[in-house]
Amino acid sequence: MELSIVFVNWNSVDYLRECISSIYANTRDISFEIIVVDNASPQGGVETLHDQFPEVKIIKSPENVGFAKANNIGFDQSTGSYVLFLNPDTQLLGPTLNIMLQHMKSLPDAGIVGCKMLNTDRTVQITSIQRFPTILNQVLNAECLQLRWPNCPLWSIGPLFSDEAQVVKVEVIPGACMLLRRQVFAQVGKFSEDYFMYAEDLDLNYKLKRAGYTNYYVGETAIVHHGGRSSSRQKVSQWSTTMKYRAMTRYYRKTRGSLYELMYRVTMGCAAVSRLFLLGIAYLFGSSAWDRKSVRFAADKWKAVLKWAVGRQDLAL
Repeated sequence: MELSIVFVNWNSVDYLRECISSIYANTRDISFEIIVVDNASPQGGVETLHDQFPEVKIIKSPENVGFAKANNIGFDQSTGSYVLFLNPDTQLLGPTLNIMLQHMKSLPDAGIVGCKMLNTDRTVQITSIQRFPTILNQVLNAECLQLRWPNCPLWSIGPLFSDEAQVVKVEVIPGACMLLRRQVFAQVGKFSEDYFMYAEDLDLNYKLKRAGYTNYYVGETAIVHHGGRSSSRQKVSQWSTTMKYRAMTRYYRKTRGSLYELMYRVTMGCAAVSRLFLLGIAYLFGSSAWDRKSVRFAADKWKAVLKWAVGRQDLAL
């Protein structure tokens, strides 16, 4: 078996069915297996995949063990020389897997190979490549700034907007689409199960860097990632926002120490206060109901961040 494709499913069967269909429609001359780890999805229905794809291996976890552990479970049941961790809410647009695997084979120092990700409307997803997070680039983590200055060294997303087919060394490939050699993934200890969700991909990228590997972005191919848009127009779950920031504090504690973790919490708390103040002004002087709706969605997020920063959400979770 050349390639193992691992999915973690949680209430995403419809997306998953479309993604698997796109894999079979666009992948040629590769022996591959597909493994789906269902994280005790309340909606159920993962067994219906066998009606259309009887060869897919389904592993049902009796409880939601989190994204990192579920991916490790899928990996442990796989046999491919290469492994692709892919989100269910993605869709291949062409021979993406063939192109990524070809480049992986030609790059002996490769840790992770990733590709361009597009939003549902086919605009570029700016999180397709990332720098390792710091307090500064997290405080300034605004889509408008990144699109205005894509080559700024704080985020370095310029390659996403290049018309040239290129393979570029990058710091971070996100967890929505990650291709690795089997032995490399095992060598660095797989995904760290210290994280329930969020930041486990950052942690993996960091471990690969420490082990001497290089991550690569392949700009000549793309996938659609339906759930990946970062926008104030999306309603924000306070629970998921809090889980994300809790995961980031754990990441900073592991990689930079407790003092940096504390500085991050204080800085983001101050940033939340500033954002809420500006959003309040925007709400009062917004020009349309749509603008006000967007402001409310953004305010929900920053309220959750502020509660996390002062410790109120940590007590409730």
